[in-house]
This record gives sequence, structure tokens and C-alpha cells, in this order.
Amino acid sequence: FFPENDNGPFPKYMVKVRRGTDVEINYRLTGPGADEPPQGLFTVNRRTGVLQVTQPLDREKIHTYTLWVHAIYAHHGDKAEEPMELTIHVIDQNDDKPEFTQSSFYGTVSESAIAGDAVMQITATDRDDPDTDHAMIKYEIVSQTPEVPSKDMFAINPLSGVVSVTRGGLDREALWEYALIVEARDMNGDGLSTTCSVVITVTDSNDHAPQFSNASASASVSENKAGVEVFRFRVTDEDELGSGGHFRISTGPDRMEGVLTTAKELDFESAPFYILLVVVTNEATFVGPVSTSTATLTVTVEDRNEPPMLAPSKIHATVPENAALGSSVTYLRAIDPDTARATRIWFKLLSDAAGWLSLDQHTGRVSVRNGLDRESHFVQDDRYSVLVLAYDNDTVPETGTGTLIVTLLDVNDHAPVIQQRSISLCDTDPVPVQLDIEDPDSPGNTAPFTVELQGQHRLHWNIHTNSSNILDERRMALGWSTLLLRVYDTRLLYQDSTLAVEVCQCEGALISCTMPRSDPLQHEPSHLALALGAVFALLLLLLLFILRRRKRLKEDVALLKDPPRDNICCYDEEGGGEDDQVSASDNNSVLLNLAAADADPCAPPYDSLLVFDFEGAGSEADSLSSLDSSDSERDQDFGPLLDWGPGFGRLADMYTGGMDDNDDDTLPGKTEWV
Repeated sequence: FFPENDNGPFPKYMVKVRRGTDVEINYRLTGPGADEPPQGLFTVNRRTGVLQVTQPLDREKIHTYTLWVHAIYAHHGDKAEEPMELTIHVIDQNDDKPEFTQSSFYGTVSESAIAGDAVMQITATDRDDPDTDHAMIKYEIVSQTPEVPSKDMFAINPLSGVVSVTRGGLDREALWEYALIVEARDMNGDGLSTTCSVVITVTDSNDHAPQFSNASASASVSENKAGVEVFRFRVTDEDELGSGGHFRISTGPDRMEGVLTTAKELDFESAPFYILLVVVTNEATFVGPVSTSTATLTVTVEDRNEPPMLAPSKIHATVPENAALGSSVTYLRAIDPDTARATRIWFKLLSDAAGWLSLDQHTGRVSVRNGLDRESHFVQDDRYSVLVLAYDNDTVPETGTGTLIVTLLDVNDHAPVIQQRSISLCDTDPVPVQLDIEDPDSPGNTAPFTVELQGQHRLHWNIHTNSSNILDERRMALGWSTLLLRVYDTRLLYQDSTLAVEVCQCEGALISCTMPRSDPLQHEPSHLALALGAVFALLLLLLLFILRRRKRLKEDVALLKDPPRDNICCYDEEGGGEDDQVSASDNNSVLLNLAAADADPCAPPYDSLLVFDFEGAGSEADSLSSLDSSDSERDQDFGPLLDWGPGFGRLADMYTGGMDDNDDDTLPGKTEWV
């Protein structure tokens, strides 16, 4: 066990791994945090076995490390025993304050609500260890605006975060909105804290009866006029427009009936029936004690299936973009207004454009189906919107709709990329070129960038990291060069990029390049062809040199002729040149063809490996080279060869061991081969 956020100094001792033996042992550490990302976090002294940590740990990133310690014999490198598993648990500290799932919460409450009625629920999370008090959150209302009719009109459950009404007295006509500041504090209310705003809107209920504007009035009308409006009684109602007044009554066309109609939609769940008192009067002056008649009408409201309502209609959730597949995003909740119907509510995703989410139709659990990507074009302002449905299983099912808004927290999953493919510089006093670097991650995971040259390019080029300017360190040859650059973001995530750099013959800022401009990648095939052509030419020259040398050897070491013991006949030459002239002509032809091939940039190498077919096994008869006459020579008499004349003198000397002839007389300057 090792605590997070340790202050060091580093590297810091953690534990000592030691094998009980007198033989010299070397130790090696493998696993995440050693030779796997994050690399170099833990090290082990290869001789003493002391395990050290090189930097502070963060439990919220990785809470457990599993490493393997290898024991190896120092003198021959074989393993001394099987690797030992070492598990390091990071001890949590209260270094993360609670975070609300929304920056602002909105709720509604009826003005007729009484003490104890729930209004809404506030939710906050803490990244610290959930098994400790570091993640135990308590809620508290810090302030209420306005503080009328009381400063504590609302209360919040410290554990669940449910906001409720503490007393009656809400009056929408006097005050229709309250603003609360809610605080969430960890360590059971004694640790780190954060706040959010809560807006509660008071809705109207029909609690004011209509009143006549004038209790008594007088009016005048001209005589001899019919159809003149005499007076209108005005009534007032302090309730919100549309509340109450479910019915209206009017006189029928024959003026002997009254027509009762609904003024607005009725709700079976609010009032399943109505009892109305209808009064009818005679238009003419009535002679009698009573001028009116009344009737009681009972109106029964028939129940109809109503669509479920998602609560709230806009559901907000926040997840990191690297959330594991199958992890929960949120739970959908829906309310069925049909309290008298035993129906079940199911859920469905209507528009999941990216196909990232899955929904359990029975429980309403929304989970991650495919990898999320904050940088996708489906995401706007870090938000991914999905249309969800809630429907019941009635005989005639109804469907309610809502919107799920998922806020994606950025993860550093994109390495920075250089936008330019190629740049141009002058060879004299060049002006540095600014590199454009793009990283689609959020600002905390992007700039500032660090650019490094890789390989031998460090010797000739220079990078200014603060501005990402590139320039040549010393005067470079004209033409194209390809640089290998490594670009890091602020979290040290990197990617290697190639940059083609053209060095032009100019000074200072580049205006125009005097040398032909072309893509450096197009030169690579021509360079390869030139190299192959040069190798091919060298091989041809070497072949010609060998052939010419063999020719000279043949001329210098000619076949020895027998001494002239008979008449020598001389013949005139019938034309043609000497052998050396013919060879020279062949050499000139080869050289001319070689020069033509070198001048042709499109000529490919024609040399290739020749494959000959297998022509079968050897003949049953022996070859001439296999004849061995060494044994039979001792049984034969070659003396008669001496009598065969000068023409067989050489043969006689070879087999009889006779005296060597002095060939210097016949071939001046030549030496006989024996």
C-alpha cells in the first residue's frame, strides 16, 4: 500500500524484494508502471531488489498496479525462479471535491403544495474512494432568494438530495420563482465542498373564484332601437389564464335549449366527474314569485390512455469519452398519467446517430455500446443528443418522447499532427517557418506543444519549441530533405510525422525558388533508378575488364608449336583483320551500348538469374574425364614413338622422358609450359 500525492523526495523507497540465497541475483521489474505505460513509474535496483516510486501517484487515475519481479542469475542470465506478482494499492486521499451532475437544476412545484411534498432531486458525485468518507456527500441549502413568505420554504435531504416543501403558503400570484444555492460537501459534511444553483418555478392552481367588477351598475338605452347592447358585466379572476372554467353554456338556435360545451380539455385523473348547477331565466318579464329555474347536471369523464411522460423531458448525463463498453450512462424515468390503468412502461432509443448507446427497454438503463468520441462530428459543444421514447403496453399504446443529452468529458486520445506536408527555406540566412499543429482534444490536453527532431536530423536542423519554428542549423545542400519530427502535447502524448523541406538558392525570406519545384516523393524512384543504373554500369565495366584480361593472356600464352623440322608453307592472307582488331571492334560495340544505356533514364536493368531445366541423370557410359590411364602407363612401351618422326616428337618426349627441346630457337621470348 502506498498513499497518493506523496511529496517525495523521489525516487522513494517502497519495499525490498530479496531472494534468500548466496548466489548473486539480478532483479528486473515488468508490468504497467514499469516497462508498460505509464513507464518508469516504478523501478527496482537490479542488485539489491529495492523497489522505488519515481513520482506521485494518483488513485483517481489508477488505483491498483500489478507488477512482476523477475530474479535472474547474474553470471549466466537464467531465471532463478518463477516471477513473483507484486500488487500495489494506492491509498486514497481526499483530493477531489464533489461535482454536481449539472451546473444548474430546474424544478416546479404547485402553489397548493403542502409541507413534505417533494419538488426535485439534486445529485453530486465524488471521484475519491467510494468505500471511504472521502466520497460520502451531504447536501445543504445555503441560501434562498427571495426569503418570503419565509426564508426556509424549502429543505433538502442531506443524504439523498431530495428538495421538498417545508410549509404551505406558496402563492404564484405573489411570487412565481425561487432561487436556491445548494452545497455538496464530502467527508460526511466536513470536507471539500462545491455549490450549484437550483431554480424552482411555482405553478398555478385554481384557488381564486371569479368576481364581478361592478357589484351594481346603471345603463341607458335609446328608445325605438332593437338589438342594441345595453350592458356587459365584467368579471375578474386572479388565477392564471386557462385554469378552471372547464365549461361554457350558450342558448341554442331555437332559444329553447341551452348548449353546454367543454371550454378546455378535461383530465380523468384530476376529476373523474363534475356536478354543474345550471340556471335558466325567461327573457320576458316574468309574472310570478320565481323568475329562474335550476337543474343539476353530473358530467362523467371517460378515461382514455395517455402517453407516458419522461421525467424530466430533458435528461442530462456526463461520462468520459473513454468510458468502458457496457458502463452505465444514466437511468430513464417515466410517469404514466393513467393511475387507474395497470400498464407497464418500456423505453426505446429513437435516434442514436452514432450508434454509441444501448438501452434496456425494461429498466431504462442507458449504457455504452460502442466507443465514444468527443471529437466526432456527431458531438456539438461536447454534447451528444439522443431522442428517447417511453411507451406503454395498453391495447392502444401511447408514446411519449424526451431528449437525452450526454456531456462527454475529454480524454487525451488524439496526438498532435503537423498540418504542413512540405515547406521551403532559403539556403542563406533563412527565415524560420512556423509549423501549424492541430490537436482535436480539449484545451487541457492540447497546447503547449513540444516538437523534437529525430535521428541524424538533429545535427543539421533546429526547432524552437516555444514557437514551433524550424530552420537549418548550417548551410544545407540545395534540394529536398525529409525530416522526422515527434510532436508532444501538454500530456506528453506524441506522434511521429514526416516533413519534406526544400532548400532553395535564395537569402532571407523565400519569395520564389529558382530550382524546379516538385514533390520530393517523386524524386525517390528516380534516385533509385540512378543508383541501380550505376551499379549495373560498374558490373558491365568489371565484366569487360575480365574479358579483356583473358584475351591478353590467350595472346601471351599461345599454344607451343613443334620445331620446324620440315618445310614450312606460307599462305597469303585472304582478307580480314587480325584477331585483336576484331576484339577491339567488339569492345567498342559493348562500350557504345553501355554508354547508351547509361544515358537512357528509363532503361531498367536486364540482368537476371537464368534457370536451366534439369536434364536428367548422367549417362551409363563413363565420360572421357573419368578415364584413368595412370595404372596402364606402367605396362606399355612408348619407345616406338621416337621412331615416328618429328611430328610426334613432343608426344614421345612426354611418355618416354626424353630430352627437352630447346624451344627458344623456334619461339623467341617464349617459355614452354610443363
